[in-house]
Amino acid sequence: FYRAIARDWAGKLAPGGFCAVEVGVGQAGQVADLFREAGLEGIGTARDLGGVERVVLGTRPVEEEKVREMIEAAMLAPSWKNSQTTHYYVAMGEMLQRVRDALPAFNQRNTENAPVLIVSTFVTCVSGYDVKAGEPSNELGNGWGAYDCGLHDMALLLKASELGLSTLVMGIRDAEKLREVLSVPADEQIVSVIAVGYAAVDPDRPARKELTEIAKFFH
Repeated sequence: FYRAIARDWAGKLAPGGFCAVEVGVGQAGQVADLFREAGLEGIGTARDLGGVERVVLGTRPVEEEKVREMIEAAMLAPSWKNSQTTHYYVAMGEMLQRVRDALPAFNQRNTENAPVLIVSTFVTCVSGYDVKAGEPSNELGNGWGAYDCGLHDMALLLKASELGLSTLVMGIRDAEKLREVLSVPADEQIVSVIAVGYAAVDPDRPARKELTEIAKFFH
């Protein structure tokens, strides 16, 4: 029964769709494996009031080609003297959980069904620096590298939205664990972890400040 569901329905999910089935006591692990073999990602379980893993669910995977399009869009963003120091590390499949383990518990829960996690970094002492002299060009120093990374990330997020994907940008993470898991070189500063997937809900956007609170016009 579960094998047939995994085989016949995994490929029919629409963008943002997920498949959830009720399972018997002790069956969650086996059904999760069937879903995984069928190509579903973001495999998770839900417990009933008795604490038994009663529901197994999986989401439609994000197509790798779409992730590549997102990064290609990020590559078009401007940077200090076109230094292009932003790098991306994309975790999918078996690597997902290892990257998710570097997040705090609340963000592990927030991203438990996300099929892609992207870690953004930048090479230090290049953007905002006189590289030959090895000195910062102004008081911001490596702040320019973080600024450039933010420009690249924003382009990536906008492309994701254009492709029908949702994202969650997270800044609380264990940088050293990520560095070890992804073999990030020592000269790169780890900035953010970005979850990517097809959203199951469309949350309300938090209120934004008024224009007059953030901008001053001089004539």
